[in-house]
Amino acid sequence: MSKLFEPLAQRSLQLRNRIVVSPMCQYSAEDGVPNDWHLVHLGSRAVGGAAVVVAEATAVSPEGRISPHDTGLWNEAQVVAWARINAFIAEHGAIPAVQLAHAGRKASTDAPWHGHGPVPAALGGWTPVAPSPLAFDPQSPVPLALDEAGLRKVVDDFVMAAGRAYAAGFRIVEVHAAHGYLLHEFLSPLANQREDHYGGSFDNRVRLLLEVVDAVRAAWPAELPLWVRISATDWAEGGWDLPQSVELARRLRERGVDLIDVSSGGLVPNARIPLEPGYQAPFAQRIREEAGIPTGAVGLITEPTHAEALVADGVADVVLMGRELLRDPYFPRRAAHALGADLPPPPQYQRAW
Repeated sequence: MSKLFEPLAQRSLQLRNRIVVSPMCQYSAEDGVPNDWHLVHLGSRAVGGAAVVVAEATAVSPEGRISPHDTGLWNEAQVVAWARINAFIAEHGAIPAVQLAHAGRKASTDAPWHGHGPVPAALGGWTPVAPSPLAFDPQSPVPLALDEAGLRKVVDDFVMAAGRAYAAGFRIVEVHAAHGYLLHEFLSPLANQREDHYGGSFDNRVRLLLEVVDAVRAAWPAELPLWVRISATDWAEGGWDLPQSVELARRLRERGVDLIDVSSGGLVPNARIPLEPGYQAPFAQRIREEAGIPTGAVGLITEPTHAEALVADGVADVVLMGRELLRDPYFPRRAAHALGADLPPPPQYQRAW
């Protein structure tokens, strides 16, 4: 039997297989409100057979958006819009999930197809915040360093967004602590040069993430899973690395986190990353084995046999797929056919099976 199509229990939920739609920004919302684009984009992946459909990095506050066109969960209009989308996802057998995010110093940037540069205030941009007043690159603005009141607001914003996520029908929340965004910035010495109890030592640098996780876990229903995405390494000397990721994962497991979604990079520009199929999977395996927590592997996974091997060989518990599911929303159904697994289509599509 295919291990990729074996169900997985996560608290009260049962994933129908091990294929997860990785969160992918669409830069297509207005005032943080998702629309028909998001319904079709996310809904088609549910129809396509994925077990979990994770909505894009969704900002917990307006200033936490990567771009002015990111989705959000800071008001009720967004809850209403997400509820319609999530009802469709659930109706077609997938679990609606959302990645809650704060962009930190990488906020107020434009969509990739518009150059991904900083958005000026005249065009709706704003001043980013960060652990320290260090710009991401020479083209980016210098962010404001968060004070104690700002840090408390970040924690509160994540908690409030989690409550709205539940009201909107999401059943898994993933806290985004990767890719150079705010929580990752606190983790890495390359972005965090604070001299208070949020900077310096490992214990201090992980403090804000642990505070967010503790607060979200307390607010999120006990019967539902909480995931965390991390960058296992900055791919840069003196930065965040795999041994620190393993120790962080141990602490997250103790706090009720159910799965670590293991990515890498994003903190510094021009990092030299050895891109190849499954290049991040060894990080997921190391964290799974040494921290004793389920993990997700992500990164250039495009073939059914590769995804199957990652689960069958104990590298990871789920496989998150991004670009391949942009190319083919029905990859899970194609993979099931290739691996001899059963993934019944919706009745509207039965004539094609």
